Amino acid sequence: MTATADTGPISPAANTAPADRLAIEIGGEAETIRVLTTALGQGALPDVYVSGGQLVHLSRVSGPADTATDHAHTTSAALPVRAEPLTAASLAWLLAHHTFTHRMKRNKDTEEFEPVETSPTKAALSAVLSSRYWPDVRPLTGVVTSPVLRPDGSLLQTSGYDTATGLYYAPTTPMPAIPATPTTQEVTDALTFVLDTLLCDFPFVAPADQANHLALLVAPILRPYLGCLTPFGLISATTQSSGKTLLAEIPGYLYGSKNLVWRKGDDSELEKAITSALHSPAPIMLWDNVAEGTVVSSAVLAQLLTSPHWSARMLGSSGAGFTAANNRLWLATGNNIRLGGDMATRTVLVRLDPNDPHPDQRDQTRFGIPHLDTWLKNPANRVTVLRHLLILVMDWINAGAPRSGHTMRQFTSWAGAAGGFLAHHGIDGFLDNLDDMRDTDDENTEWNAFLARWHELHGDRRVTSRILCQTAEIDVVNGQPVDRWEGAFLTDDNGRIPSVKSIGRLLTGHIGRYHGNHVLRSVKDSHANALVYWVETRTDQQQPGPDDTQDDSHQPRLPA
Repeated sequence: MTATADTGPISPAANTAPADRLAIEIGGEAETIRVLTTALGQGALPDVYVSGGQLVHLSRVSGPADTATDHAHTTSAALPVRAEPLTAASLAWLLAHHTFTHRMKRNKDTEEFEPVETSPTKAALSAVLSSRYWPDVRPLTGVVTSPVLRPDGSLLQTSGYDTATGLYYAPTTPMPAIPATPTTQEVTDALTFVLDTLLCDFPFVAPADQANHLALLVAPILRPYLGCLTPFGLISATTQSSGKTLLAEIPGYLYGSKNLVWRKGDDSELEKAITSALHSPAPIMLWDNVAEGTVVSSAVLAQLLTSPHWSARMLGSSGAGFTAANNRLWLATGNNIRLGGDMATRTVLVRLDPNDPHPDQRDQTRFGIPHLDTWLKNPANRVTVLRHLLILVMDWINAGAPRSGHTMRQFTSWAGAAGGFLAHHGIDGFLDNLDDMRDTDDENTEWNAFLARWHELHGDRRVTSRILCQTAEIDVVNGQPVDRWEGAFLTDDNGRIPSVKSIGRLLTGHIGRYHGNHVLRSVKDSHANALVYWVETRTDQQQPGPDDTQDDSHQPRLPA
């Protein structure tokens, strides 16, 4: 077969190429660019797809699994295939191995034109790859190693490229077929295994913590079906050796994970880490063992969680950028982790408390699965876990995929589906620990105390930021310092009372936002030519109005 820019469809050539290779005749630089563009668009090379406007090639990688790059106990094994962006060098390699790319040259002895195999110039290859429009090339949305739900509710479980989703299914271990309609006994066995064998020995604080973990555990299976974002998963324990890392590793073993390093208070480094992580195909991104007592508060992370795509400028470049779909599950583990900023309303909390001074000395031989960390390293055991989860998912699908009434910021689609999945299987407690989540929000706790004390001191009286700061000054009574705010007034990072201007900016940023039962209000005082502020308090019997939904809209609302 031969391909040219002008002939259009690929046509036969007269014995100029090996039988198993496509003949591509090239000429000058411009003609070569046209010919190769046409050939690629017509599928001249195997396993070439387009992703985000860029041609990529699915290739296998020789050598042992890449498990040592992220963490000593990483669960991220190498994928059977990888999607690598085509470069001039890799395109030249593919052409040399899969085509007979040649130029016609005159034979000095016979004066006849004969094909001479050649490789296009780097400039021509780079020019071809510069195109961002490849309408006839199959789109690739990702590589998955485990079955996932298609948008129509069917299960993708046949290896290879899937036209309906644009996914390439490359199982790391042979997976038995999952029945489209599981039997009652299969569903019962699956539920018993997950609840009474796999998770039975984790010291969950409450049913909500187990339910939340299960919702996160099936999120990678549901993602293509739902086509939505998933919240941040935080696994927080009271002490070491509680099982938080192992709990996070379960989805890592099932789907593949990449371990990241959390750098406190450095959003620029976090942005670089996220950009680097999204170059990995791993569907689970894990910050494991975040330092004890860390306050997870990051505008960069908060933005990532609510954005379907991540964009960042490539390091060392002036204009080029990197864009990737945010289709991962982001998790973190640590002891007594706190939240700040907008993270509380973007996070699903899983708490562990062994209530044991020496949890590391528990007798694991008496566990439902002794030494679960070792057990999960066996591919056959991972298949067992995944099969049970898939049976539960397919049973939910066959019931009509019922939704619950849970709402959660930009994650309502996920929350409704996950809540419906859990309710269908009789698992209670999903998102019931939202109040405890708010207790981990240091900023919310600080503002709650500040507004409560403000209301005690000033009632409904309207004050300017200058008067408010004056009331924070320490009085001296009978030779003793007296703090009327009892330590509840806002302070900066150095523990000092902010300036009047800084307090004004802080107050403006919280107008109308509820902290507990308190909300800050403000109007412009035309006489003072300044904003005045006051605090309103609603009783437990009062219901929030349309403007009171900053926190309370995220409470689960179950259908009647």
